[in-house]
Amino acid sequence: MNRKLHPLACAVWVAVTAPALAAEPVQLPGTVVSASVLNRQSHEMTTPVDVLQGDRLVQSREATLGETLESVPGVRSSNFGPGVGRPVIRGLDGARVKVLSDGVDVLDASTVSPDHAVTSEPLLAERIEVLKGPATLLYGGGAIGGVVNVIDRKVPTYVPAEGYEADLELRGNTVADETMGALGVTFGAGNLAFRVEGMKRQADEYEIPGSPGTQHGSYNDTDSFTLGGSFIGERGYLGLAYSEQQRRYGLLAHEHADCHTHGLRDWHCAEHDEEEDHDDHDHDDHGSESVPYVDMKQKRWDVRGEVMNPLPGFELARLRLGHSQYRHDEIEGGEVGTHFSSDATDARLELTHAPLLGWRGVVGAQTLRRDFETQGEEMYVPQTLTRNHGIFLLEAFDAGDWRYELALRHEWQNIDAAGAPDTRHSGTSASAGAVWNFADDHSVGLSVSRSQRLPAAEELYANGPHAATGTVELGNPELREETSRNAELTLRKFAGPTTYSLSVFRNEVDDFIHAADTGRDIGGGQREIEYRQRDAVLVGAEGEVRHQFTGATALTIFGDHVRGELKGGDDLPRIPADRLGARVDQRFTSAVQGQLEFYRVQQQDHIALYETETAGYNMLGARLSYSGALQNAEYLVYVKANNLLDEKARQHTSFIKDDVLMPGRNFTLGVRFML
Repeated sequence: MNRKLHPLACAVWVAVTAPALAAEPVQLPGTVVSASVLNRQSHEMTTPVDVLQGDRLVQSREATLGETLESVPGVRSSNFGPGVGRPVIRGLDGARVKVLSDGVDVLDASTVSPDHAVTSEPLLAERIEVLKGPATLLYGGGAIGGVVNVIDRKVPTYVPAEGYEADLELRGNTVADETMGALGVTFGAGNLAFRVEGMKRQADEYEIPGSPGTQHGSYNDTDSFTLGGSFIGERGYLGLAYSEQQRRYGLLAHEHADCHTHGLRDWHCAEHDEEEDHDDHDHDDHGSESVPYVDMKQKRWDVRGEVMNPLPGFELARLRLGHSQYRHDEIEGGEVGTHFSSDATDARLELTHAPLLGWRGVVGAQTLRRDFETQGEEMYVPQTLTRNHGIFLLEAFDAGDWRYELALRHEWQNIDAAGAPDTRHSGTSASAGAVWNFADDHSVGLSVSRSQRLPAAEELYANGPHAATGTVELGNPELREETSRNAELTLRKFAGPTTYSLSVFRNEVDDFIHAADTGRDIGGGQREIEYRQRDAVLVGAEGEVRHQFTGATALTIFGDHVRGELKGGDDLPRIPADRLGARVDQRFTSAVQGQLEFYRVQQQDHIALYETETAGYNMLGARLSYSGALQNAEYLVYVKANNLLDEKARQHTSFIKDDVLMPGRNFTLGVRFML
């Protein structure tokens, strides 16, 4: 099989002298974006897109999805300890950033609370696509921040040419004595293909900068496996996969509030009392630790299929369906404090029609059903049944150097809540964009959109103590849809010695739903917050410029900036601080590559009421890799260093930034084989 490792994708540099190789700068091949629906390349999109794949993804992988994407301009991690890191795009997180597994929701509980992990496993990802801005409305009008689409191989889409192929990766790091391993095998013959894969991660408490000690409770253990199979024919495929994932990680800075001392609604406290005795659980060594921890398990089924020319006038039909049974317990003092469960299904069908009067497009429908329940001390949200249905349309027209794109989505949502009034919402979202290739290898893209996000269950019905955020949360069943109006301009140069992608955006949100601090100090470090609506505006810029000095040496300058305010002058909470950095890629030989990266994160003093500032910090990292072949197998050996300056850094997007430092100096050694 011919699956070459791209020599620039894993480029790493060390500060030593090396002769430049005699080679001309090359144009990198375009990357087809699966989440674009019409399979456009990244530079053809009306809004910014970043894709991590190949060796770049291998060496960027961390334990969480948010940390893995930290190098992407405009993206940060929510960073709730080593087990939890949800992507934050342009200052927006939670339900405003959609995380997908090949087009359908990951179906976990990560949008409910910042201490809940995203179940998407970076170590098993083949490609990660980041689409920024609300023009990504085909996956939900609520994704006004953007979409992260994780492409995996759990459902085979082809039969290996040699009858089988395999990949193995092993790695470990020093900061947490972490060991990880992943193995995947695809095999088949005729019209059948099968996939078996699994991974395991064990990490102890990580070391903190400037101290021989560790961050107490910051361990993270994960196990996952998948069995998948497909029938593959001349016109397409249909496949099914079953996967299980188990995670156990410490809950850092976890505080408690008592239900009966805060004047909460009677129905909440009554159900809280009924669940106090829910403490049956199998414990292990971590169960005796003083720091609470999460014991999580997800069982998931995926159905995926594509058929070419399914009906007259249609070129492609694409089916995606995911069903998840999700459970997690928060263990405190050796007993179950709170139990979360979610049974959810997300399905979408897309039909790509043949060109009609020059317009080519996709029409589709999506439906989601989620039954969510909490029991125990932190039952701050009642049992809810959410049904969300949507229909969407995207049309594209090419005329010479111009490409035009229109999209429309309408969705309905019903939420039935136990002991509280049911709610009904609907919303319509639309976007328009154009890309102009005004010169060779240059383009400018403009997009405008109007997107509506429907309130989430926790925003409507929260009513109780929430230890993860140190708050007592009060929802509001009277919340309306929030409406975002966004404009974005993107300038790109995508070939030649110098390439760049630069974007500016402005996002005005009417009736922005936010957790407002009421000013009431509950005591014990707890504060009372209430979900309210107020107009908001977010403006920002991001981008990177790369210059290939020789065939061996390249320099990249990158940075991002976002400012979020409620109209009237108050800043939004947890908005990322400005970042500016530089990266040098060096190819020493055809097999040895290196990278040195430095960036500065500025002090963040644009803060919300009752929020604290975070100091600026410098980050220095380096990578070195060696690629080669051994008989019919290809391999990559790499070492990377993070936080070489051992800086005391706090992530402003994190709820626990005041109590928890990011990890100190860290070295990772890994090896990857592909057969």
